[in-house]
Parts: sequence; C-alpha cells; structure tokens
Amino acid sequence: MFTFSLTLVRHGETQYNRDKLLQGQGVDTSLSETGVQQGEAVGRYLKGIPFNHVFVSNLQRAVQTAELILSNNTHCSGMEMVLEPLLRERGFGVCEGHPKEDLKNMANACGQPCRDFTPPGGETLDQVRLRFKKFLKVLFKRLLEEHGWSQPDASAGLSEAANGTSAAAASDTAPAGSADDGLQGVSVHALVVSHGAYIRVANKHLVEDLDSSLPAGVRMSQLFSPCPNTGIARFLVTLSKSESGSPVLTAVRCFFTNRKSHLDDLQAAE
Repeated sequence: MFTFSLTLVRHGETQYNRDKLLQGQGVDTSLSETGVQQGEAVGRYLKGIPFNHVFVSNLQRAVQTAELILSNNTHCSGMEMVLEPLLRERGFGVCEGHPKEDLKNMANACGQPCRDFTPPGGETLDQVRLRFKKFLKVLFKRLLEEHGWSQPDASAGLSEAANGTSAAAASDTAPAGSADDGLQGVSVHALVVSHGAYIRVANKHLVEDLDSSLPAGVRMSQLFSPCPNTGIARFLVTLSKSESGSPVLTAVRCFFTNRKSHLDDLQAAE
C-alpha cells in the first residue's frame, strides 16, 4: 500500500483574469502585480509543507506561481519542478482571448450551461478529464519509482488512512484552515499547480468518478464552485498493488477544495 497527499493550487491572477477574458491554452500571459502577491501569499501559507514532487502546467502563469510557492518554502526552495503539458488549462477554442461573456452567450444560444458548453475548436470536459486521468498515471509511476511501495516512517495507520479513519481523525482535530490538514502520518507529498477549469474537472473526477470521501458538512456545490486564483485543494490518495504489480487506486479522501484564507490580508488591503 502507498499513500500520498495531493495538493492542487490554481495559478495567481493575470490581467486577463482581472479583465474577465478567457485564456485557455492559446493565450500564455504572465501574472499581474496582484497575481504575484497572491503567489507569495500561498507560498507563505504552504511554506512548512515538505513537498517531495512539484508538477506544473507549462503555461507561464502556472510556472510563475509555482516558483513563488517554492521560493517561500522552507523545505524545497530550489527544487526542480516538472513542467507537464497534461496540466494545461482547458482549451476554449475560438473564445480564447475574448470576454467570458461571449462564451456565456454562445452557450445560451445552444441551450447549454456555460460550464458544460464546448466552443468551436475547444476541448470537451471529457477530453480534459482524460488528460487528468493520464496525468494521474504519470504521477503514480513517478512516485512509486522514487519511493517504492515501502514507507517505513508512515507505515502506522496507512491502512486506516485508506478508509478515511486515521488521517481523517488527525485532520478533524487540526485547527480549521491549517495548512497541514490531511498530512498527518503521510510522508510523500505532491504539489500540482494548474488552472481553474482544469482543477474543477480534476476535483469532479476524484469525487464523482473515484468516490472520494468528502469533508464533513461540505455540500457538493461548494466542492465544485469556481476555484479562486491560488485557491488550494487537498486529497489523500492510497494505491494498492495489483496481481500484475501495477498500481490500483483504492481510496481517495478530500480534505478541502477552493481554500483561499491565505488571501484574506490581501483582500482586506484592497
């Protein structure tokens, strides 16, 4: 059995975000001044988490955010990040570079919810989900190659963590909003920096398709609400070895999604 934490972070604000313009994959913009401040803030919030691996979308707004997170981290400053195209934002086709309102109008004209609508040349939600599933295979392979199936320092309680007891109890006693929620008893931690629409699809796959357990008292609508810039999600993932020796996902636990308490001071200043 192999258990690790998966922390997902959306990139900081860009000017396109501020102006409510779609970026997708074809518009590769850098962070705004506010986006840099957000990146610093989420970096300070996560500074004590000893990430073993960092996977980042190869679009520059995500890369800049990851660099800010790592530069603030007391355990992995200077760590080499893996730039992964599978983590790129959902492609919005002809709508990229245009106001989000244009996408809403096109969706309305077709009688579809905006989040489910695929503009010409864009990616369907199923295509984005497939990219995330491919990324999970890459992630599992990389972690197991580096760490193997044996985790001596985290062996106690791993089986309980898999069914949501030991790790959940540890998290339930942690202060609300603690940066290390869900990390107790686990020694391998993966950080992923990606994009809003992509992370929403990833969350839905982990919860709906992989039957992730949910935080107490949290409604499904809260889990799948739009992720704010530098919003954070965390899952605990447990793998088992199949008869052929390949990894099989056996349990997922969601501790939180869309967390943004690290931005409170920035918002107050505005």
